[in-house]
Amino acid sequence: MADETPKPPPAPSSGQPTDKEESESPAPVSVVVTDSESLAMTEKEDEPPTPPPAPSSDQPTYMEESPAPVSVVVTESESLPVAEKKEQPPTPLPAAESGPLVVLEEKEELPPSSVAAVVEVKTSATQDGVTVFEDEKQKPTEKKMIPQSLVSFKEESNLAADLSDPERKALQELKQLVQEALDGSRFTFVPPPKGAEKQSSTGKAQTKQEDTPARIEENPEKEAQEVSKEVEEVSIWGVPLLKDDRTDVILLKFLRARDFKVKDAFIMIRNTIKWRKEFGVDALIDQDLGDEWEKVVFMHGYDREEHPVCYNVYGEFQNKEVYAKAFSDEEKRAKFLRWRIQFLERSIRKLDFSPGGVCTIFQVNDLKNSPGPAKRELRLATKQALQLLQDNYPEFVAKQVFINVPWWYLAFYTMISPFMTQRTKSKFVFTGPSKTAETLFKYISPEQVPVQYGGLSVDYCDCNPEFSISDPVTEVTVKPATKQTVEIIIYEKCIIVWELRVVGWEVTYGAEFVPNAEDGYTVVIHKSAKKAPTDEPVVSNSFKVVELGKILLTVDNPTSKKKKLLYRFNIKSFLD
Repeated sequence: MADETPKPPPAPSSGQPTDKEESESPAPVSVVVTDSESLAMTEKEDEPPTPPPAPSSDQPTYMEESPAPVSVVVTESESLPVAEKKEQPPTPLPAAESGPLVVLEEKEELPPSSVAAVVEVKTSATQDGVTVFEDEKQKPTEKKMIPQSLVSFKEESNLAADLSDPERKALQELKQLVQEALDGSRFTFVPPPKGAEKQSSTGKAQTKQEDTPARIEENPEKEAQEVSKEVEEVSIWGVPLLKDDRTDVILLKFLRARDFKVKDAFIMIRNTIKWRKEFGVDALIDQDLGDEWEKVVFMHGYDREEHPVCYNVYGEFQNKEVYAKAFSDEEKRAKFLRWRIQFLERSIRKLDFSPGGVCTIFQVNDLKNSPGPAKRELRLATKQALQLLQDNYPEFVAKQVFINVPWWYLAFYTMISPFMTQRTKSKFVFTGPSKTAETLFKYISPEQVPVQYGGLSVDYCDCNPEFSISDPVTEVTVKPATKQTVEIIIYEKCIIVWELRVVGWEVTYGAEFVPNAEDGYTVVIHKSAKKAPTDEPVVSNSFKVVELGKILLTVDNPTSKKKKLLYRFNIKSFLD
């Protein structure tokens, strides 16, 4: 379907700072690395070339309210068997580019005086009785870095200076046509009679202005004033036409939808304005249409480029009651369509239509347990809605990601793809159930992805008071047959809270505190235990640190598959 959004507080980004930013401390900290030199030398030959360092910005803290910030550093030392090094990276999705990689030089350094904790990540693998350790210092995710484009499609700029000469000319011509139409009241349409409301709600009502009973003869002067007032207030998606530079963004959407053919774009604008009046879109915004379908379509978080993310969960229609309320007869289908348009309009009005703003939506379509094409009512309603959205909501989708895709949908897409433009197809990404989280993380940071899709983001409520969508998550790849240890080194007495998950589990997880004092005792915080895919997806722990030492979070991956480890933590003072 279409897209929608709430306006965010500034969304955190997934960029990572460079070593330069973190190495301002004068003295190094000792890091013990035990390596198998012969094994490491052999592997170096098969390593792919190192990509250039990724761009960076200021380093964020894990908890802004914490009295002492958290410093996270990452260094990598490859030390797995040759056979494993030859493993190729996952094949990128169609029309997608490789995601950005951050490679940091090895450095040993003391944390700044204000740092409460430092994180070190160690990976170990056993080969022929020789244990090889891979030391990493984990860096945090940053809030303001926009990653490289991950797909062939790249959103065009709406800034006038970035337009080509033909595009600028087309925009000026369209603005002239719109101005003439406003001056001549050609955007003024008399609403259809009440008896036609049902017909218009299906998107088929095309009542002609000349067929509507006119009342001008009754009071010409009053009618002229009403027409003049209506002309002044012509707007689309809450943006008055030709009042400010937001109009350029609106008009460019219609021009791009019609390949910059000015007359075609003008006809599309006029038809959209007419449809909006007939459908009663502006009055629809404030109507109460219930919340029966809030789990079918919902907004949650932002992608790495700060587009709001809309989730369409087709599996919810397996619930017979939900399905019946939406599609059992024509009246219910019309109500569902009005609810969907209302949801879309409310979301669109929270977008930023200024020339440099974000005015498109990232769509995630979950096809798990989707009823499929066999359901006639769903098929008819979907076709009707798609046509309506295509005609009246151009260029609102930044990306369409389809997850949990069944075989029949791929077959269907193969049949219809020849009829799509390359521009439309370049926005599509498809992935099966086993790659859902991996695919979403390419475009959306884990802290922004809902728990049910592999991330750490819960609903907007008090379900998780320790963390919010703005707390960045660290991602670590746990290679096959290796053990990953995250060391959080504590530099002052505090309370530390963390949450962790491994997507799909099938690993062993344990947590303990090791004091610095030689005569101290190790405290088992979470006894090592195997985690099954059906276990709770997220583990949360906390520990009161009364003596200096380090927290060890250990994940042992005995499988032959790579695993994605996600974790984040906050440091609290005893006074909090």
